[in-house]
Amino acid sequence: MRRVVALGFFDGVHLGHGVLLDLTRRRAEELGAVPSAISFDVHPDTLVRGETVPLITNHAGREELMRRLYGIQDVLLIHFNYGTMHMPWEQFLDQMVTEFGAVHFVVGHDFRFGDRGQGDGEHIRQYCEAHGLSCDIVAPVYLNGEIVSSTLIRKLLMDGEMERANAFLGHPYELTDVVRHGFRLGSKMGTPTVNMRIDREMLVPRHGVYATRVYLEDGREFPGVTNIGVRPTVSGGDSLSVETFILDFSGDLYESRIRVTFHHFIRPEQKFPDVEALKQQILHDAETSRQYFLNQK
Repeated sequence: MRRVVALGFFDGVHLGHGVLLDLTRRRAEELGAVPSAISFDVHPDTLVRGETVPLITNHAGREELMRRLYGIQDVLLIHFNYGTMHMPWEQFLDQMVTEFGAVHFVVGHDFRFGDRGQGDGEHIRQYCEAHGLSCDIVAPVYLNGEIVSSTLIRKLLMDGEMERANAFLGHPYELTDVVRHGFRLGSKMGTPTVNMRIDREMLVPRHGVYATRVYLEDGREFPGVTNIGVRPTVSGGDSLSVETFILDFSGDLYESRIRVTFHHFIRPEQKFPDVEALKQQILHDAETSRQYFLNQK
């Protein structure tokens, strides 16, 4: 199988990645090849720099965004370990050609690979010239004078600057999960919520309440209001929860998969004097969310 291959980690699948992935799809159409992306199961900085990088999107999320937004047909995952990290850059590209059928590479200007990061865009260009292949090296993408980067987006999310984060992403920040059983307190209050989790390796946005949209498996979508935090009014612990009150919906979603997109930070998480005060605030937040989306039309 002949492939046009985009190389990178693609955390968040942001606007910069989008330029690269869109070019990958176009080149694949020109060459009669399959538009593909090759990524890693572990963020390279975890081993290269010994740094834990909180991820904006997990692998499944990255794959889904690449397919849905940019028409990438195959997303292939390589296990990133010390062997991968110290592989000579020529051997890495040889593997892309022999194992994955790469006939054209598309990479970002700052992509590095192979032993000591010696592989870069110029080495890819030289390799392609020597082996009768072709490539594109994509320049930095700017938005409002700033380079679009996963690092910047992580900071914006942790600061609760959701509109700016979404602008740099080129799509809303989102979480997808199977609905889990919670404490059922929301149902007792008349504001039933669906419960999700954020995996340990994932970035946690600023604790607080957000205007969200909820997408169900059957294709329906609803406005929602989502709290990310530790539920200080009803819990004395520090266990993280993600709870969404879906507006205009009634039904049982347990064990179904939903996608929640985040659009606007409404307020920080806070502790209320009692459950009734919490209920009234949830209803107020729900109306705030509804008005936010009405104003976007």
